[in-house]
Amino acid sequence: MKFKIIFIGLIALLFLNSCQTIKNKSDEVAERENQKFGLFVGKQESEIKSELGVPTDDYIDELGNETLVYKTKKYGIPCERKFTINANGTIIGFSSSGCI
Repeated sequence: MKFKIIFIGLIALLFLNSCQTIKNKSDEVAERENQKFGLFVGKQESEIKSELGVPTDDYIDELGNETLVYKTKKYGIPCERKFTINANGTIIGFSSSGCI
């Protein structure tokens, strides 16, 4: 009985440790993503279009800013990058979701 409890405890410990490793790796990837594409903030819309090409979608938000949306998939996981552009054509914001 004691062996069974120790065995289950070790399995749980290994499982929790691996979850933390995955979280650390995904946080690291997200940080690199934000550093790379965050450099476009303050630059012109043409620069992001020359880097990433034609956006998958674009729309005007409630503040009158244009949002360019780039959707991709890697390993079957959807990635979405959004760039917000003001009336002067300057990138004023960036966000990403699911990108690895």
